[in-house]
Amino acid sequence: MNVLNLLFTKDGLIYQIVRNKSILEEKSYFVTEETPANLIEEKLDEVLIKQRFDEIQVVSALNHFTLMPEGFSEHDAGFDLIAFNAPTDKEKEELMLSINKKFNIQFYYTFPKNYYKKIKELAIPVHFNFSGEKFLNSINNKNNKEIHINLYHNQCEFFAIDHKKVILYNNLDVNSEVDFLYFIMFTLSKIGFGINETNFYAYGETTENETFISELQKFVKNLKIVFDNIPNKNFILN
Repeated sequence: MNVLNLLFTKDGLIYQIVRNKSILEEKSYFVTEETPANLIEEKLDEVLIKQRFDEIQVVSALNHFTLMPEGFSEHDAGFDLIAFNAPTDKEKEELMLSINKKFNIQFYYTFPKNYYKKIKELAIPVHFNFSGEKFLNSINNKNNKEIHINLYHNQCEFFAIDHKKVILYNNLDVNSEVDFLYFIMFTLSKIGFGINETNFYAYGETTENETFISELQKFVKNLKIVFDNIPNKNFILN
């Protein structure tokens, strides 16, 4: 069985081609000042016609989302709720829903309509998910105050959890590792998590964001790197 895994981030596309759980190919593309503005769309087109896939798994880490308790059913309000956090465009974005039964919450998020149509036009089974839901589902949570941080390229998402209850989730698009640190420490002060009583866990591009990790270690006592992305081993895709 050939499976295509796609991960969309703030300025990038990471894909994996998997056959019977063996990763055959993995590549990343990121928009920079030197690349065409439509680089991601071009690369998506190339990936989708690489071969015949039996299934596609899509994960969006794009920062257009809102968090609600599980069971919230006023789906028509999804766009309006997301608009409190980020600008939305109903003409260009598809409204999506991901439910996390482990913590009894659900995410409304939007996904670019042009990407959505290209993927659906292949007429093969496809599953869409939000990175926050998949991240949360991968967390082994204890009865403590915890901050779980998943690092990307120029982006990070994090959960604040207290005794198996999600207190806060955020997904930050920033270009400075120092900004990551500022936002997370600012969050601690606002939600009443003491530095010494809070356990920190890091995942994803921890090596790429080594400045952030080393600076965080100066402030916190309990920090564990749970997962470090290496070739053919991506925290969100695997």
